[in-house]
Amino acid sequence: MTSPVLKEQLSQAIKDAMRARASERLTTLRLLSAAIKQKEVDERREVSDADVTAILEKQVKQRRESIAAYDQAGRTETADQERAEIVILQEFLPKAATQEEIDAVVDAAVAEVQATGVTGAPAMGKVMAIVKQALAGKAEMTAVSKQVKTRLG
Repeated sequence: MTSPVLKEQLSQAIKDAMRARASERLTTLRLLSAAIKQKEVDERREVSDADVTAILEKQVKQRRESIAAYDQAGRTETADQERAEIVILQEFLPKAATQEEIDAVVDAAVAEVQATGVTGAPAMGKVMAIVKQALAGKAEMTAVSKQVKTRLG
């Protein structure tokens, strides 16, 4: 099994941040590295690029939730710090899908599931499983989920 490319990129980015003395960037990258190592320890295996992407998505989602809470509490400085961390994390995610690409994936998944005769809540789960696999790291799944729900009617 080859070593994941994203893990190597992260390792290099940490070294670059250390050389540049970019402490905020270094902190964010080290937190990401720690999350990856924790998953490896928990599952007793080396993580794949897909695993790293999932960890990145989770980290970005956590920060978005924190930003909403900080903004609501009037803690704009802390919210801005979280926004900066999201920018750093997104460097390692695949290029974001365009709305047209998202629409095409959703339409194809809905058609595939409806062709099997599944409707209602089970259809939502099956469509999201297909969509998540196709758009991993390329789209905000909360928004895509709302789009699927609307499309299923």
